[in-house]
Amino acid sequence: MKKKNLLLAGLAVAGSLFFADIAAAQEEIAPEPGKSAGDFMIRLRGIGVIPRDNADIDPIGGDTELSNTGMPEVDFTYFFTDNIAVELIASTTHHNVSAKGTSAGDVDLGDVWLLPPTLLAQYHFFPKSRFSPYVGAGINYTIFYAVDEAKNSIAKDVDYENSIGWALQIGADYRLDDHWYVNADVKRLFLDTDVNINNGGVKADVDVDPWIFGMGIGYKF
Repeated sequence: MKKKNLLLAGLAVAGSLFFADIAAAQEEIAPEPGKSAGDFMIRLRGIGVIPRDNADIDPIGGDTELSNTGMPEVDFTYFFTDNIAVELIASTTHHNVSAKGTSAGDVDLGDVWLLPPTLLAQYHFFPKSRFSPYVGAGINYTIFYAVDEAKNSIAKDVDYENSIGWALQIGADYRLDDHWYVNADVKRLFLDTDVNINNGGVKADVDVDPWIFGMGIGYKF
C-alpha cells in the first residue's frame, strides 16, 4: 500500500511538472500585444484635404485657389522592428481650381484629380502600449489627371505637370484588442506643379502644399 501511495504521489508530481512546462512554453510563444517586428497593418481612414496653395501667374498675376475636399484613404504598413516601420499611402482627391485677382479678373480653371502615392519611414513610440504615437517622413509623387476645363471660361487647354516632393506625418494608434486599432493622423505634403494655360500663353508656378487630416481604423496581421 505504501509503495502504491508513493507511486501515485510520484505520478502527480510528474504530471504537475509536465503541465507546468506546457503552460510556460505557451506563455513563451504567445504573441506579445501591441506592435512587433514582422507585423503588417492595413488602415482605412476618412481624410480632409486642405490645400495651402499660392502661385506666381505670368503674365496676368493673381493667385490660385484649390478647393478643400474629403475622400477615403488606405495605407499599408510593415514593421521592420517594434519601433521602425514603412507606410505606403494611397488615395485620390478631387479639387475645383480657380485663379483669383488676376488682371483678367477671377478665372475658373475647372477641376482636376490628384493621385499622390506617398511612402513614409516611421518611428512608433511605445509600440507595446495601448496608445502608440508615431512620426513619419518620406517622399510623395503626385499625378494630376482627369482635367475638366470650365465651360465658358477664358482658360483653355489647362495642363498640370506631375510633381515629386517631401511629406511629413504625425499620428497615433489606439489598440482595441490584439488586431484592431483606432487611428488619427495628420500629414503635410510639400508639392508644387507648373500649370500651362491657353497653350502656354499663361503659366503658373503653384505650390499646393496641402494639410491632410485623417481618422479611421486599422487591422494588424
